[in-house]
Amino acid sequence: MDKSSKINIIIPNYNGKTFLKECLDSIKTQNYPNYDITIIDNASEDGSVEFIKKNYPEINLIKKNTNIGFAAAVNLGINNSSADYILILNNDTQLDVKCILNLYKCIKNENSIFAVTSKMIQYHDHSKMDDAGDEYSLMGWTKRVGYGKSPDKYNKKRETFSACAGASLYRKTILDKIGYFDENFFAYLEDVDISYRARIYGYKCIYCPEAIVYHVGSASSGSRYNEFKIRLATRNNVYIAYKNMPWPQLIFNFIFILIGFFIKYIFFIRKGYGHIYIKSLKEGFNTLNRINKVEYENVNLYNYLKIEWLLIKNALKFFFF
Repeated sequence: MDKSSKINIIIPNYNGKTFLKECLDSIKTQNYPNYDITIIDNASEDGSVEFIKKNYPEINLIKKNTNIGFAAAVNLGINNSSADYILILNNDTQLDVKCILNLYKCIKNENSIFAVTSKMIQYHDHSKMDDAGDEYSLMGWTKRVGYGKSPDKYNKKRETFSACAGASLYRKTILDKIGYFDENFFAYLEDVDISYRARIYGYKCIYCPEAIVYHVGSASSGSRYNEFKIRLATRNNVYIAYKNMPWPQLIFNFIFILIGFFIKYIFFIRKGYGHIYIKSLKEGFNTLNRINKVEYENVNLYNYLKIEWLLIKNALKFFFF
């Protein structure tokens, strides 16, 4: 094993004391020894900080006095790291013993790989997938591949649009080149945004089925659908398209994105959150001035064309497969 390949595991934590022991103990069992752990605590009030100090004094703990959000917490960890690779983990995950080694094997020999995402299985029901990589489509939709389906259907390594930052390994040199997570997102879809940006620069994300992670899900937000999560995810969906698409592409896709927003609105009406969805869309459009667009460069034209074709294919998959 290449001992120079140091991995820094970064875990943002917000009131996650209940999950930390299982997560951290599963890291201790890993058969990849060259790592260290950084936990950024976002002003937890459940005794998380005291628990970590008492039981895991070897961990680099960074305590914040306010909740700075997932993206800013991860960036803080990256900024304090000199490792070759960054493994970002949710605090409510449990790693299979070979998880880190298999993530490393997937990424180490191909410099065009920006990130490798794990095979995330639902913690409370191992017969169901949680995430096999994330896809983004022409409609402005993000989709967790495989959610709720059998893990047996996701045993093949493949390219995916985005790596899920709940349990993915990132190449630090590429992060340094393209920039870190956008802190304007606060939480949710910041991983899709950075993977989109990596694609613009010609890099790719890979799904690694041998890297198994069990994920509780929504540990910090509380549930799959709630006002906090819908607000941020909806607003951030507006940000993703505006930030990453140059103006000609944005104009070309605008009608499809609007149709996507309308279909989502109908979906959330049925869930009882229609008014929150509309309010969140308005927030997204009204705060676009805070978002820095990815600067268009002619050298990346081919990458933009590849992305556009992928967005079209993903939209067709969402409707017909």
